[in-house]
Amino acid sequence: MSARQDDLVRKVAAEFVGTAFLVATVIGSGIMATNLTSDVGLQLLANSLITGGMLVALILTLQPVSAAFNPVVTAVEAFFGGVSWRDAACFAAAQVAGGALGAVVANLMFDLDAISISTRDRSGSGLWIGEVIATLGLVIVIFGSIRSGRTETIAFAVAGYIVAAYWFTSSTSFANPAVTFARMFSDTFAGIAPASVPMFLAMQVVGAGLAVVLVRVLYPAATLTQTPESVPQPSA
Repeated sequence: MSARQDDLVRKVAAEFVGTAFLVATVIGSGIMATNLTSDVGLQLLANSLITGGMLVALILTLQPVSAAFNPVVTAVEAFFGGVSWRDAACFAAAQVAGGALGAVVANLMFDLDAISISTRDRSGSGLWIGEVIATLGLVIVIFGSIRSGRTETIAFAVAGYIVAAYWFTSSTSFANPAVTFARMFSDTFAGIAPASVPMFLAMQVVGAGLAVVLVRVLYPAATLTQTPESVPQPSA
């Protein structure tokens, strides 16, 4: 195996593992919260804080290898030339597969069926606008940090944004196609019905596209100083 192939395998593995832990955290903390309290506000607070904490840990740990955990972030990076489209496809596949595994593991940890298709409808124009805003903000936070040369702050910036976006966006900030897809497989607090997924994915793409425009406007002379694989993401 060549050095490049070895490096690609390591990055794909990091994306798989990181996204699996992220989804397991989103779903698992939601289940735990509903087991401990019937107060929906407290459930969301616990879910958001725990997800933010895990994001800090995962990004700091995997950033030296690859830590995007999000197909739209990887796609934006490829658009800016930070990674090849071929490698981006490998990362996205690993993110989706890792997310699905994370959902299964979360279900099993709480003695639920390994796969239980969610019945939680999340549709409506308000939620769709929320997903555009959630994804737009996340991509700006990540690439703004990268282009300004402050990659050491990304773990905290991303985690802080996601915790806030759980609360200020109507959709509770999925902002991640891999996580959105995985959350179909858990009929719990964090789940999303399959019929609601396509529009969420479409709005995430729209949000990422708008973010690309804004990043170019805000940082016109900047170039990527570090690839977001060494940075990340997700959401919840």
